Amino acid sequence: MDYEEGWAEIKAIDDTKAGVKGLIDAGIVEIPRIFIRPPHELAEELNMCKSSTLQVPVVDLSGVELEDQHKKIVDEIREASEKWGFFQLCLEGMIDGTRKFHEQDVEVKKEYYSSDPTREVRYDSNLHVYKTKGTSVSWKDTLFISAVVSKPEEIPRVCRKTSLEYINHVTKLADIPLGLLSEALGLKPDHLKAAECDKGQSGGLQVMHDNQLADVTPIQHGLIVNIGDLLQILSNDKFVSANHRVVANKIGPRISVACFFNGLLAPSKMYGPIKELISEENPPLYEDFQVVDYVTKFFSKPLDKTGLDLFRL
Repeated sequence: MDYEEGWAEIKAIDDTKAGVKGLIDAGIVEIPRIFIRPPHELAEELNMCKSSTLQVPVVDLSGVELEDQHKKIVDEIREASEKWGFFQLCLEGMIDGTRKFHEQDVEVKKEYYSSDPTREVRYDSNLHVYKTKGTSVSWKDTLFISAVVSKPEEIPRVCRKTSLEYINHVTKLADIPLGLLSEALGLKPDHLKAAECDKGQSGGLQVMHDNQLADVTPIQHGLIVNIGDLLQILSNDKFVSANHRVVANKIGPRISVACFFNGLLAPSKMYGPIKELISEENPPLYEDFQVVDYVTKFFSKPLDKTGLDLFRL
């Protein structure tokens, strides 16, 4: 596909502010060319999907309050964080609220449509659309709500109540895996304040492990934990941030709800490798930075760079 033709299609879709769902509602019968990956890219990824035996580790939190079981759980989380960068926690409304937003009339959703990454509440389709430079774009629409939104009334009414309740509960829930991750690094349980959690029962999430894409099979009452860039930096590469993607369903929609714990509560705080993990034998691998520096650079970086590349020494 010619670059200028591709860019014209991207711009036309972005200008509608209706996102991917707008294409479905318009009754398209073929996927637009800009969403189709080049054959050589697909061939490379098919080679990464050959293994059907890989499975992201599942950690059962039952008995976490018992000393012997607690140590076992910490060891399992340490191994998963060092080797995978992902794991599922087995635990005993938000999806419906998100779905209701996306199913609203496009004129209602346009009020929230924005490519400004600093907005606390925004709706977008392919935030990276203006730096794709001829590459295929992602088949997804996104509703973003900051966990520290300063004006709750800015959250769409159709999902405001469930969003605020979800943020409140998942923030409290995060204390459990964060405490266990801190212990896995040999630190006090309250040391870490960063992670990413994704909850749902629909498959499609794939995680890169040993150059193979492993399917994440959701478990009932489960929470998927992604170590992410910030925890890899804080652990000075002891934990790993794994590449991952979500594959669209062949039939019907897929809703993902993710919560990012990235230090926004302390925007002026400096982040970098944890001092207790640094020594002459293990010098710091990353420079210190503020969260605002990471966010700004992340949304302006080339697509072939990772967040880790931005601050690696």
